[in-house]
Amino acid sequence: MTYTPNRFLSRLVGHRLYSVQFTMDYVQLHFDHEDTPHSPLLNCDALPHVLTGGRWTTPADPAWAGALRSLIPRQVTATHEATGTGLRLDFGDDAVRLHPSPKELTGPEIAYLSGFGDRDWMAWRPGEESFEDL
Repeated sequence: MTYTPNRFLSRLVGHRLYSVQFTMDYVQLHFDHEDTPHSPLLNCDALPHVLTGGRWTTPADPAWAGALRSLIPRQVTATHEATGTGLRLDFGDDAVRLHPSPKELTGPEIAYLSGFGDRDWMAWRPGEESFEDL
């Protein structure tokens, strides 16, 4: 089966970010939708960069966690996935982007998306779909 970039990720469009969970070395973004009881989860093993108010923040920036939390309870308005740019979730004019540099890679996976009713899931890894450049 041929992988089609953004086909799976785009399932998040219309979902609301209702929780951001910070752990010692990764972040989880929890989503819900009024039309389904299922709650998709995007596990970010590589920490995302966040665009708010026209400014990108990185995990090294003291404002980063607040920028990520500020997206609660916004809805995903668009998703993008491509080699060279990685994954991006748009929340209107704001966004979350996952395209780590080699030094930002902390393990075998960049991100993992699951929690849909059909139990389908996707893991993104360096050197594979949409991250062939890493």
